[in-house]
Amino acid sequence: AMEGVTFSYETMNRPALKDVSFAVEPGKTLAVVGPSGAGKTTAAHLFLRFWDADDGSVCIDGADLRDYRLDDLRDRIALVSQDTYLFNASIRDNLLLAGPMATEDEMMRAAAMAAAHEFITALPDGYDTTAGERGVQLSGGQRQRIAIARAFLKNSPILILDEATSHLDAESEALIHASLVRLMSGRSTLVIAHRLSTIRGADQIVVLNQGRIEEIGTHDHLMDADGLYSHLYAMNFAALKGVLTENGD
Repeated sequence: AMEGVTFSYETMNRPALKDVSFAVEPGKTLAVVGPSGAGKTTAAHLFLRFWDADDGSVCIDGADLRDYRLDDLRDRIALVSQDTYLFNASIRDNLLLAGPMATEDEMMRAAAMAAAHEFITALPDGYDTTAGERGVQLSGGQRQRIAIARAFLKNSPILILDEATSHLDAESEALIHASLVRLMSGRSTLVIAHRLSTIRGADQIVVLNQGRIEEIGTHDHLMDADGLYSHLYAMNFAALKGVLTENGD
């Protein structure tokens, strides 16, 4: 939960977040949306304690993040983001970063849940294939599925999805969406949404604009309110329709 959080970067002339309050209920999904620069990713980074709030509090299970040891805090949170960092090591080693004590079966089960096992086993050396520096041997969709497999292996109760998938082809996006639905089940999930079509099913949506909360509600409630969210959704849908038209669909 965030309570009255204000945070500023030294390089900005206004707060990235200003008096922001919201809570992710246990086992539920909360999405944070808004225009570019609204403060979406900043909110996720404060939960990961990359920075501390200037004012207000960021809490997990009622305890301020500053009361946690960093290792304990990050054990409780799994992050899946667009920019998946892979080391120049085998895919097996990259997966086991999230669960060093995992068995081979547990690792493969996590990969299967993330729709990654099939493409990994099709590689020349399977799980022993070298990912390449920053994962250059793999496509964007493959790297993201490895990130999801890591999250399954880590099995943390809290999940943060910085789910920018606009660079993926339709088949990869469909696979990733299905695996994310499996991953989110039973976890408290914070979704930083870039493509609004992916968050219609969230239990609650927070709409940020220039660091402040403009609206909070479900998808249907916010569409009926005819405010910023419905405007963003219409723009997003029009852009998606334009891409499909260009592709001849």
